[in-house]
Amino acid sequence: MITNKTFDEIQIGDTARMQRMLTKQDIDVFGLLSGDMNPTHFSDEYAQVLLERHKLVGHSMWGGALISSLLGNDLPGPGTVYQSQNFEFHNAVELGDTLTITVTAKAKNASDGSVLFDCLAVNQRGEKVVTGVARVKAPTKKPTDVGSPYSILQLRHKTAFKRLIEHVKDWERIPTAVCHPCSKEALEGAIDAARTNLIDPILVGPEDKIRALADGLNLDISPYRLVNTLHSHDSAVQAVALCRSGQAEALMKGSLHTDELLSAVVPSATGLRTERRISHIFAMDVPTYPRPLFITDAAINIYPTLEDKVDILKNAIRLAHALNIPQPKVAILSAVETVNPKIPATIDAAALCKMAERGQIEGAVIDGPLAFDNAISKEAALIKGIHSPVAGEADILLVPDLEAGNMLAKQLTYLGRADSAGIVLGARVPIILTSRADSAEARLASCAVAVAFAHWLRGDQHIKKSAHA
Repeated sequence: MITNKTFDEIQIGDTARMQRMLTKQDIDVFGLLSGDMNPTHFSDEYAQVLLERHKLVGHSMWGGALISSLLGNDLPGPGTVYQSQNFEFHNAVELGDTLTITVTAKAKNASDGSVLFDCLAVNQRGEKVVTGVARVKAPTKKPTDVGSPYSILQLRHKTAFKRLIEHVKDWERIPTAVCHPCSKEALEGAIDAARTNLIDPILVGPEDKIRALADGLNLDISPYRLVNTLHSHDSAVQAVALCRSGQAEALMKGSLHTDELLSAVVPSATGLRTERRISHIFAMDVPTYPRPLFITDAAINIYPTLEDKVDILKNAIRLAHALNIPQPKVAILSAVETVNPKIPATIDAAALCKMAERGQIEGAVIDGPLAFDNAISKEAALIKGIHSPVAGEADILLVPDLEAGNMLAKQLTYLGRADSAGIVLGARVPIILTSRADSAEARLASCAVAVAFAHWLRGDQHIKKSAHA
């Protein structure tokens, strides 16, 4: 419903507020639209050399544009006409920073219908970023209900991941063992998640190395528990032990290889194994697809057997349930949509569908084999004469093997501009896997997914009322 506040309705002291995280897409799009291609906005190396900053910085006027959007969208809202604006810029906005924008009515002029607004933008650390005063001509008429003019826009103001992060950040934080956070990306990712109120990090690694890194990055780690270790292997063992003892409800990968972390997870006597095989799930937000998309397994099980695929599928279904998708639709992918004895993935797909039919796999609608186009496009399925409750509406894509899944996920990321979060399930606790190439928002999204799943494991009722991931 589109609405506004007219000049007569606005009272001195009326306030509107919004929050927005700076993403790489925001920087790219703002640069293209404005023509400001200053390399400090697009390269960590240039930001470090020219500005002595560890992260690339956003355009200063991006913060100003958010003030404009708040005035135009909320207060006064549609019909507002800008008359003048002055800004002072106090601090840079780095990639991953979250700005809180506030506008407050301070004066009205009845002779020309203008309103003065105090404008303020602060970051997640409470530091002023932009201050100023805006003069606008307030609307005098209310909008009529003629339908939304925004439905054709392709650039989404709020992604699924942002909605998930905003939803779970008000829940109780999950104690998380952060294993060997000895790189810039690993330590900043953990601290950003803590500042966003997602996790309560337990930093597990060589104390001297972590403290030196934090000092170099100007990060305050004093609020967080630090468990000293000798090296990365010791970090993995101790981080797993924290989860096994119940002191941590999630495990987060730092600057060590995935194999080294999982080698401490899988032992039955000392690790986090359950009766189910562990598997990795990419939770993807694809701009051209109308729902979250889960791809599994693209990181752990190289050539999964039919028995492995049962566990991989059950893990993905549980994650969908935790994210309030009560009956996810699963497409079991292959190169073709017919059963072919020469293509083993089609045989596995047929077997999995029969197992679901017999109640061996529950909680989802499953179909396969389906080629990728049939799984995500109802039109493609209809052209081929495929009638399926999953075609064109798949929530989960079960891939034939790791290579296929990994390539698919990365193609969606780099060619389809998708955001992705990574999580490993099947262990006693969710395991957050992040990559050095992940954006700040992707790291937060991975933590948010783990938080949602950890609360679901607790049996918290509010998770069942949550919005889609």
